Amino acid sequence: MYQVNMAYRIIIDPGHGGSDPGATFNGRQEKDDALALAMAVGKLLSNAGFDVVYTRTSDVYNTPFEKATIGNNAGGDLFVSFHRNSSAIPGMYSGNQTLVYNDEGLKAQLARNINENMAALGFEDKGVVERPNLVVLKRTKMPAILLETGFINSETDNQIFDEKFNEIAQGIADGIIDTLSDNGITASEGTRYHVQVGAFRNAQLADNLATQLRNQGFQVKVISEDDLYKVVVGDFEKLDNAVVTEQKLRALGYNTFIRS
Repeated sequence: MYQVNMAYRIIIDPGHGGSDPGATFNGRQEKDDALALAMAVGKLLSNAGFDVVYTRTSDVYNTPFEKATIGNNAGGDLFVSFHRNSSAIPGMYSGNQTLVYNDEGLKAQLARNINENMAALGFEDKGVVERPNLVVLKRTKMPAILLETGFINSETDNQIFDEKFNEIAQGIADGIIDTLSDNGITASEGTRYHVQVGAFRNAQLADNLATQLRNQGFQVKVISEDDLYKVVVGDFEKLDNAVVTEQKLRALGYNTFIRS
């Protein structure tokens, strides 16, 4: 068991998932766009040295409350939820919008910086909107934003989303990094990926789970962090390898998330 240094931790939350497709249009599903963009932004942030935790890395469903709980239990410093917007009539609206609990502080600054970057790529800027009743904004214990990256039933927005996907991911990552830098927050160096399987206040419980996982053939360690004993599996240079291991653990019935 060992102590780790605290790095700035960003929770990446791909919206919807599993049985919940989110908004749909002509066979396109919000959950798929959200996952693809969230994973791309997460990789960029990890490469920049930030500690990244994902609420999901595959097509699974967690309730909004469970997503907020994952972020809180992981000791997140910032929560970013990824979505697409939708209108009652296809093509009625287009544009990028960011939702916040209230229009104050770092989250409001971050929302505007990301909106500005999205506008530079061709999205109409639909502003920053307060949505205090959204669970992932209300129940998270850290600054949180919810991105609505274009309307899924707008052909204009879908064209921008598809043709400028990499630029969108970079624009969101840059908005996060630049906002944090403006507030004196920098990343740590040397990104590695791990799958967290459990967190306990009792060291013996953590050791018991670690032993169980080792008996199942996994590389395991217990770390002391945030006044908890956390059981993590693997030490991966590539996110894709961590995703494969996470899928194996979930198939065995473990509740997991990927951290860096």
